[in-house]
Amino acid sequence: MHRVVVLAIEEVVGFDLNIPPLVFSSASHDGRPLYDVRICGVDDRPVRASFGYTAKFDHGPEALADADTVIIPGTRVHGPRRNGTLPGPLADALALIPPHARIMSICTGAFVLAAAGILDGRRATTHWAHAATFRKLYPRVDLDENVLFVDDGKVLTSAGLAAGVDLCLHVVRADHGSAVANHAARYCVVPPWRDGGQSQFIDRPLPEPGDGSTAKTRAWALERLDEPLDLATLAGHARMSVRTFSRRFRAETGLSARAWLNQQRVLHARHLLETTDLPIDRVAAEAGLGTAASLRQHMQAAIGVAPLAYRRTFSRS
Repeated sequence: MHRVVVLAIEEVVGFDLNIPPLVFSSASHDGRPLYDVRICGVDDRPVRASFGYTAKFDHGPEALADADTVIIPGTRVHGPRRNGTLPGPLADALALIPPHARIMSICTGAFVLAAAGILDGRRATTHWAHAATFRKLYPRVDLDENVLFVDDGKVLTSAGLAAGVDLCLHVVRADHGSAVANHAARYCVVPPWRDGGQSQFIDRPLPEPGDGSTAKTRAWALERLDEPLDLATLAGHARMSVRTFSRRFRAETGLSARAWLNQQRVLHARHLLETTDLPIDRVAAEAGLGTAASLRQHMQAAIGVAPLAYRRTFSRS
């Protein structure tokens, strides 16, 4: 099995620490688990978490040497978070990671990867609240705090806290397809997919009580992606003026209605490509993207892959 090793670095953020074991251990095929998930510390001592408890793990740092994927959860460790340095024991633990391993971080775990030089010249993200400090300490990293996660090949980073769930599900989806990822998401009772480029919703207020929301209209639209849906139609369903609807829609999603519809249509097309043998023209029509040429254009813009190539890569027959 693919071995996932979670490296807990004191003070580890407990929420982040528990995300990878839950998500990856929930991924299975025909009842067979697809990942062997282990947690270890920098040494064999118990690790203090950020909110009132200490954890002891079944494995020591030697587990890193056999890892296929290593995940660094959020941490308050002093050196990487305060002055850009990497403590000797932590550097020794990271040196055990084999060259082929995929490396991921959740939230402020990105500070550790940056201190180790792993993110130099790469695009990455972290929790928006720590972006200014990150930039000051690690100017060689191309930081984008406006997204949920960044997939840069063998190195992946996520924004704060729950965005770690999105990143882990993204990896399961890339490894084993949407059916496995959707099953894992259902078990964890979380949404199966939030696109990595979606906003972190930085300092956006929730609608005032009684103001209404665009949520019901979004759910309604998701059932009708193959139909022509313009801004006026969406606003009419929500019983709002176009101006009010547009303002609230962006406040709640971080996107314009048109951009959100295109995103959802591409996601639906990807699902159909992964799980059906429908002709490309039919996939385009059912996703509301019109023609095969239009689908190709949207997929190239969104993920840089043509529909047929995507189907060959991600379909699981």
